[in-house]
Amino acid sequence: MQEFNPILGPAAVLATWSVVMFFIYVTRVMGSGAKLGELPPGFRGPDGEADAPDKMKWTRHNYEHLMEQPTAFYALVIILAMIGDTSAASLYAAWTYAIARILHSFWQMQVNTIPVRFLLFMIATLALAMLGVHAVMFTLL
Repeated sequence: MQEFNPILGPAAVLATWSVVMFFIYVTRVMGSGAKLGELPPGFRGPDGEADAPDKMKWTRHNYEHLMEQPTAFYALVIILAMIGDTSAASLYAAWTYAIARILHSFWQMQVNTIPVRFLLFMIATLALAMLGVHAVMFTLL
């Protein structure tokens, strides 16, 4: 069996969490009584935003957020894994990012107050910045 770099673990967890968030959103949509067969042609999630319950909107928003900034996280983790970075600093930064984003998801879909969401987002972003610095250091310097 091929050895793997442990920095891939946080990326695998966050990617799996993104799939879980999709199913949580689908469950909330189905629980709202929405009938997919009754939606007009070309209907998109944002089209029903005004009529959707808050927790359903917040869950959809969070799922979309998990398709945005984490793409940079996945790229950086893959770069670091490919160059063989097994440093504790990179591993801690990767786990900090993944855990902060998962906590951000829970907070956004349940409570959604901005100060806490912003704090969790900033923690994740600082961890992402650290991963970026490591990737640049190890690939260009």
